[in-house]
Amino acid sequence: MLCQFSFSNFRSYRDETTFDFQAAALSEFKDSLIKTEKGSDILPVGVIYGPNGGGKSNLLAALGCVISLVTEPVYELDKNHTRFIVQQKVSCVPYLFDENSKESPSRFELFFRIGDYEYRYYIALLHDIIEEETLYRRKLGASRAARIFERDHGSISLGTILGSKNINTEVNAKMPLLSFLAINYSIPVIVEVIRWFEECIFRNYANPLAEQQILLSNDDLSKKHFLTMMNDMGIGITGYRFDKQSNEFYLQRTLHDTLYELPFSSESDGTRKLFAALPVILMALKEGRLVIVDELDAKLHPKLLRYVIRLFTNLEINKNGAQLLFTSHDMSTMKNSIFRRDEIWFAALDEENSSEVYSLSELRKENNDPINNTAAYDKQYLEGRYGADPYLKNMLSWEV
Repeated sequence: MLCQFSFSNFRSYRDETTFDFQAAALSEFKDSLIKTEKGSDILPVGVIYGPNGGGKSNLLAALGCVISLVTEPVYELDKNHTRFIVQQKVSCVPYLFDENSKESPSRFELFFRIGDYEYRYYIALLHDIIEEETLYRRKLGASRAARIFERDHGSISLGTILGSKNINTEVNAKMPLLSFLAINYSIPVIVEVIRWFEECIFRNYANPLAEQQILLSNDDLSKKHFLTMMNDMGIGITGYRFDKQSNEFYLQRTLHDTLYELPFSSESDGTRKLFAALPVILMALKEGRLVIVDELDAKLHPKLLRYVIRLFTNLEINKNGAQLLFTSHDMSTMKNSIFRRDEIWFAALDEENSSEVYSLSELRKENNDPINNTAAYDKQYLEGRYGADPYLKNMLSWEV
């Protein structure tokens, strides 16, 4: 489970920015939180709203950059340790509206939990050269973290967990030490961490190519679950098949005891998106993975988006701690009946054209009280009360 992600000097973000999956002390939807015996409760869902160009996608890209940086060398050498969904590499581009930032490293830090441990992974890059990299772990409930490794430019020091393994520390300056260790050694703690990165799923369904990457299981039970959910969402199909000759899926419907087939390319945009996205969501729920989706609401009816969100917030379905992080423009889901206040985030540009993000739970009214959990979030957002100016208010006031 992802607990917290911080980064700086990446694309439209100049200053350090933190996205937090750790639950705030709020009264609403406590039964949707992912709980552990020790440590803070974790949110199953996070959504980022904001205007075009405000930095929503760039926050997801920052997370995708770290994931692809770590997993790409492992995957290319066929050394991955779990079923890995190939994602497009995200380049590390610094903030370009500041001369100092261009020659300063981009920094990324993740806190995530695996079993009884919380890990902290930090990496800093400048022109694709890794300047710093550290990995620590702390047992939940303990006050101190143990060093696994530290890297400072060309100097590498190993913690006691790795110190007795006779490990080669001559690593290419462009390769993460974490990836190098995963490729060349079978060390349980490294395998555990690299599997967590490999299990993260990054998708952008605003890109039509994402709909062509369909991951369907062959076993009957998974197929049954998939068809049940498609029908729950109003997509009335009774089956599907893949034709190797035409390299295309065919969706099947039964009407008056007669089976009809329609090629996938002839289906509606919404049906194609669901058919591509739902298997990924089911995999995440089954295996407790993190799913990162840019523009999840694109081509989806708001009711279907709510259905997907509730798959993650219903712990009877989400039994393994899966998480969903996505961006959205859909105001109809910005409701107190769907989200906790700490699950709603906003991205916007400041006066210096640098992006910033903040949670609805952090905002205060004029009297310094927090936003009520009974407030009409969508209405107040459109009124500009949350700072991430949705610009729609300005457009409505234009005179022709």
